[in-house]
Amino acid sequence: MTTIEGAAGLANRIRPVVQVLGGKFMTSPELAAVEAEAGLPPRSLYVRGRSAVLGDVPPKVAAELFGIFPHWLFEFVLPPAAAALDAPASVRAYAESSARWSRVNLSAVSEPGRLAELLFRVADAADASGLALFAGWRNAERPARDVERLGFALMLVRELRGGLHFAALRAVGLTVPEAVVADPEGGRERLLRTAWPADAADELVEAASRKPDLRDRWHRAEALTDDRIGEVLADALTEPERTELDRRLFALVAASPGA
Repeated sequence: MTTIEGAAGLANRIRPVVQVLGGKFMTSPELAAVEAEAGLPPRSLYVRGRSAVLGDVPPKVAAELFGIFPHWLFEFVLPPAAAALDAPASVRAYAESSARWSRVNLSAVSEPGRLAELLFRVADAADASGLALFAGWRNAERPARDVERLGFALMLVRELRGGLHFAALRAVGLTVPEAVVADPEGGRERLLRTAWPADAADELVEAASRKPDLRDRWHRAEALTDDRIGEVLADALTEPERTELDRRLFALVAASPGA
């Protein structure tokens, strides 16, 4: 097995850890508290804060960046949120919600600074061209304390994988909603959880079912994403460091059962 093949396997193994723990703060009580303190409308900091790292992004553009949500959501949520809080303050609020969530959920992790260092090295080694949200957050100010740095690093690597996965989906001819339908962990129920009305979700499922080789295309996109993440892992970390990253990420899950 080559180094790249082994790193792609690692990318596949760590995907659920990074995807789940890198995004937990986005729907957390900590984010809701920061949102209220900042004077933002309820359930708007995720949309405003995540996109504000690129400035005042128009709703239609933000909808394309996020991919998974219906466009009406951004037209409804983003303008009042942008009027309530400017872009730099929104970025700070979003980062603060990550920091608070990290203090609650990651404080029991052994040597959080070391895991954050490994994750940041992966993020910093990646080519960010075409990956707008990842590029924006990679350029954002990083926390000073180890626990907060770990939460931020998890979010950043999640943005990297998400951007690469969107590119892989386009390469195999799938839209993001079509990929949600094909994903065994997604489907109609996930569409409903991401603000699609029932009739629109049904239409998406029906349209996706007519796509030739839908599930096969989704599997190809997943494999492409693992390959690209694997290349970054191989460039950024030595083989012993990749083994260490693997071990520390799964120890992280055990140390943060409530996350």
